[in-house]
Amino acid sequence: MPTRRDILQFLGASAGAGLFASALPAFAAAPAAHGGAFASKRPPRDRRRFVSAAVERQLAQIKARIGDPELAWLFENCYPNTLDTTVQTGTRDGKPDTFIITGDIKAMWLRDSSAQVHPYLPLARHDPALRRMLHGLIRRQSLCIRLDPYANAFLPDGVTELLEWSVNDITEMKPGVGERKWEIDSLCYPIRLAHGYWRATGDAAPFDDDWREAMRIVLRTFREQQRLHDRGPYTFQRPSPFATETLVLGGYGQPTRPNGMIHSMFRPSDDACLYPLFVPANLFAVAVLRQLAQMSETIHHDRDFAADCRALAGEVEKATHQHGLMRDDAGQPFWAYEVDGYGNQLFIDDANAPGLLSLAYLGCCERDDPLFRRTRQLAWSERNPYYWRGRAAEGVGSPHSGLRTIWPMAIIQYAMASDDDAQIRQCLHWLKTTHAGTGFMHESFDQDDPAKFTRDWFAWANTQFGELIVDLAQRKPHLL
Repeated sequence: MPTRRDILQFLGASAGAGLFASALPAFAAAPAAHGGAFASKRPPRDRRRFVSAAVERQLAQIKARIGDPELAWLFENCYPNTLDTTVQTGTRDGKPDTFIITGDIKAMWLRDSSAQVHPYLPLARHDPALRRMLHGLIRRQSLCIRLDPYANAFLPDGVTELLEWSVNDITEMKPGVGERKWEIDSLCYPIRLAHGYWRATGDAAPFDDDWREAMRIVLRTFREQQRLHDRGPYTFQRPSPFATETLVLGGYGQPTRPNGMIHSMFRPSDDACLYPLFVPANLFAVAVLRQLAQMSETIHHDRDFAADCRALAGEVEKATHQHGLMRDDAGQPFWAYEVDGYGNQLFIDDANAPGLLSLAYLGCCERDDPLFRRTRQLAWSERNPYYWRGRAAEGVGSPHSGLRTIWPMAIIQYAMASDDDAQIRQCLHWLKTTHAGTGFMHESFDQDDPAKFTRDWFAWANTQFGELIVDLAQRKPHLL
């Protein structure tokens, strides 16, 4: 049985060689340039899945300020890519409903869909259509959480054919679930999206009784996966030649000594954790639980639920600080990537977010936090076994894409956490010179040969590149 990894690596390599151009969206097959000028890779306007007037205005304004034609072209292609290609809007029970695929996989990940629209949140207040689309996504995510809080990916409905790699999974698969890998961040991202939408728009309409029920389920699931009294209800196994696709010990994962942290069986790469106490996701949970408490108290005046959220955040924060730190040769602390509660600790970083590089971006700390800066420096070094330096670029990859692979998302995260002009310029250069003429970001590329890449159509990476350019236009416009 092929796995997601098999299928995507095959499609990425084949499309890079031009063999699957007919199976990809029209924008992926267009030439990189025309008549010496960079031609837009966006679909024609009448073929775009969703159009936001506010996004189009911001795109035009920022593009006009970018001095490098190729960088401006990449921004034009990437920033609206989620809206152009992945959004399906409608209604459910008379209210907005939005389903967002990742790109080359026709399913919705709670993580990806939240991250894909995050750069558009500041524009929603003055764009009713964009606001309605986001309202629909918040409602759809609430529905997904109520269906199965342990699932990471969902199908449009209960009759759509299962994802090919999930057909033989040994777990409790319900109609409408695409994949059931338990990842803490799958429940963190919808809260981050909801909080960001509320803060940007002041609109409380999405946060109805259904949403409140979903949030109670989130809190219950986090509590279950502290595993303070038992191992909880979740198990998962998958027949696969890849060890990262399944869980040991009857589907419960590696043994731990419960300590107050939340167990995560899989990373945001959808790879199995080595040690189930995944530090970045626990720090992310602390941040969003406090956001949820703020929303519950302000919107619903539910002080009891807010207090429960803050109490759990405090428990997880204390436990993560107690068990999730390592020490360098000088005795200075930095964050581990995973721990098991017995004293075993793993230091790597994975380009997917949450990871060590993305802690500040996700609101887990400030960018100038000394602990984060020290951790970030070590993650971007040979102390991290998934850091690569090649002829094309240097950066962090992921076990998910294999050795010697660098993820544009890691370079983007490194730049967004930087105040160093030279460092940011170098990141922009790497991003500009490793898209292999496609005009889009990829999941990963070979450290020496960017023409060897995975995933032609990866909307999260595209939109996040756009987010980087918007960020730099605001805080470092001279670099553009």
